[in-house]
Amino acid sequence: MEVRIVNQSHHPLPAYATLGASGMDLRALTPLPIRLSSGQRILIATGISIALPQGYEAQVRPRSGLALHHGITVLNSPGTIDADYRGEIKVLLINLSDQPFVVQDGDRIAQLVVSKYASILWKVVPVLDQTARGTGGHGSTGRD
Repeated sequence: MEVRIVNQSHHPLPAYATLGASGMDLRALTPLPIRLSSGQRILIATGISIALPQGYEAQVRPRSGLALHHGITVLNSPGTIDADYRGEIKVLLINLSDQPFVVQDGDRIAQLVVSKYASILWKVVPVLDQTARGTGGHGSTGRD
């Protein structure tokens, strides 16, 4: 699938790192290093905008290495980019560690995953059909 993209950064376009990858790395676009203190959140520019076809969305997701090694994650994960959004993609990072973290220009800060979705129409009914699970939730299916 071909997707139109505007790259106002000086970084390469997001790309799949391996043949089986579903996510593409998003890079920080910042003129100066950004210090992210413990517990702090910040919106970081990427310099890219995309035009997805109707029926698709892009999700901004955390990078596992940043989460594991530094406690850095995407706060509204996954962040949704709708097909009709044409603004710059920005990443809302939060530092969940007890140490400060510095984001440099060009750092890989998140992943972008493009997915197909279905739009629905609600049908109001008096009751729902029964299933084996029923209304059980939050651990009701057991631990094994």
